[in-house]
This record gives sequence, C-alpha cells and structure tokens, in this order.
Amino acid sequence: MKRHLLSVLQLTITVMLVASLSGCDKEKALQTYTWYEPNFKTLTEVRADMKSGPAQGLKRPGKIYIFGNYIFLNELDEGIHIFDNTQPSSPKNLAFIPIPGNVDLAVTGNVLYADSYSDLVTFDITDPKAVKPLKFMNNAFPHRNMYYQYNNSGGTRPVNTDSIQVVVSFTRHDTTMAYNPRPIGIYMDAMLYSSAASATPGKSGQGGSMARFTLMNNYMYTVSTSSLSTWNISNPKDPQFVNTSVIGNQFIETIYPFKDKLFIGSTQGMFIYDVSTPGNPVKQGSFTHVRSCDPVVADDTKAWVTLRSGTACGGNTNQLEVVDITDVTKPFLIKQYSMTNPFGLGKEGNTLFICDGKDGVKVYDAADANNLKLIKKIDGMDTYDVIASNSRALVVAKDGLYQFDYSNVNNIRLLSKIGLASGK
Repeated sequence: MKRHLLSVLQLTITVMLVASLSGCDKEKALQTYTWYEPNFKTLTEVRADMKSGPAQGLKRPGKIYIFGNYIFLNELDEGIHIFDNTQPSSPKNLAFIPIPGNVDLAVTGNVLYADSYSDLVTFDITDPKAVKPLKFMNNAFPHRNMYYQYNNSGGTRPVNTDSIQVVVSFTRHDTTMAYNPRPIGIYMDAMLYSSAASATPGKSGQGGSMARFTLMNNYMYTVSTSSLSTWNISNPKDPQFVNTSVIGNQFIETIYPFKDKLFIGSTQGMFIYDVSTPGNPVKQGSFTHVRSCDPVVADDTKAWVTLRSGTACGGNTNQLEVVDITDVTKPFLIKQYSMTNPFGLGKEGNTLFICDGKDGVKVYDAADANNLKLIKKIDGMDTYDVIASNSRALVVAKDGLYQFDYSNVNNIRLLSKIGLASGK
C-alpha cells in the first residue's frame, strides 16, 4: 500500500539539509544527511481522529481565522489550534484538531470548514473543546489530490477508506557516510500548500489575506491553482458543491471578498468577480502586473496588492501596488511602493498593515494613496499574514502569533505573543 501511495504522490523534494565535512582528505571525510521518513495511518483512522484533543504548542503557524472571541490558527499540514481570545493580552490555548494536509479554514456560526489534502471537512464547533466532524467530501479539491484514483471518465473511483494510506507525520533520520563528491538525493513526500480569506462582517468570521477560502451570503468560494469553485452553505452543516469556473492558466494564489465583489490574486494579475447574485460569480475586470505572487485586499475605491519575489510564482519584484477600482471593469495603477519581500496585508479605515517578511510589519497612513506615510515599522519577526479589525492587528509570523493594539496609531502596543513550542 505504501508503494501504491508513493506512486500517486507526484511532488517530492530533496531534503538533504546538512553536508558536514571533516578533514582535508576527501577519502576520509564524512558527510551527514538528515532525511524524513513518512508515517502513515488509514484514512478511516485519520478521520476518526479529527476531533478536539489537548492543546498543543505552535510549530509552523499558517492561516488564521477569527470568529467572535476565538482564534482558529492553522498548523501547517497538521491541523488547527483553537484559542480563547476573550482577553487579547492573555489568549488561552484551548484545543487542537488534528487534520493531516490542512492549510485552509473558514468559520460560520457553529461550523468550521477545513481542507484535508483534497477533502473538504465540515466540523461542529459548538463546543470548541468537543469539536467533531459532520461531513467529509472526498476529493473536493482535486488540485491537492494525494491518494484518490480516477476512472476513465475523470471521476473519482469508489473509495474504501480502510485501503487508503495517509501521511500523518515524519520521522527524522540522521545518516553519516563517507564523502561522495556527487550530491546524494534523499527524498520524502512533500505536501502541497495553499492559503482562508477575509469574510464580510456578519455571522461568519474573518480571515487573513493569504486566502483560498472565503464566505459570503450563504456561499463559500474557493480557489484552486486555476479555477474558482462555489459551494452552497445555506445549510452550514451540509455544504453542497455548485460549480467550478476556470479563471485562466495563471497560478491563483488568493481570494478576498469586499461587499459584493471577489478579488482574486494570481501570478500575473488580479481578477474582479461580481457576486451580487449570490452563488453566481461573474468576471467584471482584471489588472495585469509582472509575474509574481500577489495577495490583495480592497476597499470601496482601491485594491492594495503586494508583489514578492523568491517564490514558486517567479519574478523578482517586491512592491506594493495601489490600484484604482472606482470602475471595476477598468482598474488602473495609481502608484507603486518598494518593499523588501511583502506577503499578507490588512486594512482598517486609513490604516494599512503590510507583512514585509523578514523586515517585520509596516504600518501606514493610507488616507492618500499617492503619498503613503509610514507610521511605524515593527521589527524582530519574519511575518506572513495579518488581520486588522476593531483596532487590533493579529500578525502571523514564523515564530508565533502576535497581537497589537492600534487604537492610537501613534502608540501601537504589543498585547500578547503566542510563541512556538519549546525547542521548535
């Protein structure tokens, strides 16, 4: 079964992390490699484990979603942490939901939606300490398929969950051997990464800008590498697939909702879809930029787009682009601002937050798009995404989750930090 699974997994990466040489004589030198062996469970076992368990420390924080007084924080490819944020100065780590292959999430009412590799899982979160799965939709996201087989017509073959092996963790191995002048590739199975989006206010929560799920007016919209899918969630506990439309041959990175519009970021531009008729997205306009990854947020008249280099999206541009969307059918560039390596961004009123990678968080007065004014630069963290809401900024960084109070933008204060687990 493992051989079968490995034949299905098409993405591999070399994990030769360390090459240590000792002495000057290569014939006597030693070389040390670190590699990881995948550990498996059956899909039946994995699904039985998808429920609240004891709280765990952070290791690789990913996507974030807030709902009421709760924070839902993705642990990349492993599951979701739940925090009680009633007191932002002292959030409480309540529980962890193990979900192998999870990167995206969204919340409405008492329901959590999450991906598990290519599956869509619906959870009852009425009691955050007793979360339980309600529905599994097999291969809902085919671009992340790791173990399903297809029939001749392109559909998924009948599934026996006892026969499917799922990677749930990795065991580290360190191997030392005689020096070999030719690189030695030791391989492990890698997991595809994607990103949940900001939702409009209401009974749904709010997420960050590095997003591939979003909720609006009883529908969930998700993006794959090249398409936009629609899900009817009028009965939140029983989501129903509606349709998928192809956006183009560009790599789609993010989706962001604002009022009755969806803003979709891709490697070569931004697409604007109208959803004034819920469940029926219609393309209205697009804006082209140089090849790069491009998270986007928007307000009534402008879209704010970050472009970054050093990624699978290609390109060597690192900047913020401000786009006029007064006429969404004809968006045009207002101005560009140089950045270091920007990822996610968030905006409340005229206050704009940009996660500029290793250069920390940059906070701007964005009242005049032609003349952004830097209010504060917060150093000391490698940042990924941010939610700016109700005068609080929640910042996801490589070393944990930060919360800042910006009720006085001239005196932005750190409220709390949830750091990584000891030794991570």
